[in-house]
Order: sequence, then structure tokens, then C-alpha cells
Amino acid sequence: MEALEHQLVLFLQNLFQWMGWGGVVIIMALESANIPIPSEVTMPLAGWMLVQARGGTLLQAALEGGFYGGLGCTLGSLLSYGLGYYGGRPFLFRYGRYLLISPRDLEAADRWFARWGLWATFLSRLLPIVRTFISFPAGVTRIPVFPFTTLSFVGSFIWCAGLAVGGYLFGQHWEELRRIMRPFDIPIALALLGGFAYYLYRHIRHAREGYEALVPVTGEVDPPEKAS
Repeated sequence: MEALEHQLVLFLQNLFQWMGWGGVVIIMALESANIPIPSEVTMPLAGWMLVQARGGTLLQAALEGGFYGGLGCTLGSLLSYGLGYYGGRPFLFRYGRYLLISPRDLEAADRWFARWGLWATFLSRLLPIVRTFISFPAGVTRIPVFPFTTLSFVGSFIWCAGLAVGGYLFGQHWEELRRIMRPFDIPIALALLGGFAYYLYRHIRHAREGYEALVPVTGEVDPPEKAS
């Protein structure tokens, strides 16, 4: 994993030297469009290369890092949201059974997002891993696009500004910030895996209960009637 991140750093350095903050917008848009490019690498590097190394101020790192990073995140989030809004729901209704997603699951997701979706949109922007994938289900459940966009930008601004400031403060040793933050990825990943495992268990249990309801109390399945 660290070797892959090293290659990513080399790519980002060349991109930022060529495009400046425009490169940040592009990479953060990709990160928020379900492509797992760690913002914990992108934004600290930007805070160092595009501000501190050029003699900029700490306030500049916060404002420019927050704005351009948040802008990219919002654009990518809207793309993912649009895919979920216009294509995700018909796809899941048609093929969801192959992914263990039933219409009842979609109804439950609708209720959950109707109650908590906007808060989830904001808070997820402050969490590694989760922030990359929240927009698609938000689109599938069709939460209102204007508050979704606003809260996505605000949450992303805070996250990106904090990382850019960290990169500014660490300077050429900005990768230390990624090393410090990397262990926090583990509990989040474990929580997501645990939730997925529970989801599989619940579906398998319901399928078994549905089968047992068709079996008589004797435990034997009645043989089919012979054709006359």
C-alpha cells in the first residue's frame, strides 16, 4: 500500500507543478466520484507544494486548500449523486437481487436517508473512506440536491482546509501527517466490513426463515402431486 502511495505522490507532484490548484480540483473530484484516491495524501501535499514552499501564509493554506479541495469534492459528489439519482435506482430494482438488495432494503434506505441523510452527508465528509462513497446512495435515495450540495461543500471545505494546514505546518515532511492518520483508516474499514457481514447474515437468515416457513412441521417437504 505504501509503495502505491509513493507512486501516487510522484504523480501528484508532477500534476501540481503543471496545473497548480486546478490539479487539486481534478484529483479531489475523482476522489469524491468513488475513486479511492486518499485525500490524506492530496491535500497535505498541496498545502506544502502550493502554499508553504511558495512562501504563502497559513491562512492562505486554509482558505485556498479548503476552497479548491471542497470545490473538487463537490463536483465529484454531484457526479456520483447524479449516477445514483438517474441510474442507480432502476439498476438496483432490476439487478439488486444479485447483490442481495431487495425493494424492502431500498425502502428502508429511503426512510433512513429521509431522516438522517443530510447529517450523514455532512459528517461523512469528515471521515476517511466513507466520504468517498456516500454520494451514490444519497442519489439513489434522492435526498434534496441543494442541501446535499451545500453540506457536501461545507464538510469538504473543513476536511480539506485541515489537511492543507497540516501539510503547511509539516512542510517538506508532510508525509508524516499521512503516517499519523493512517491507523485511523483501520477501525473505519473494520466497521464497514462488520456492517457488510451483518447485512449478509441478515439476508441469509431471512432467506432460511422463508424456506422453513414452506416446510411442514414434520420437517419433510410434501412430494409433488402426480400428474393424472
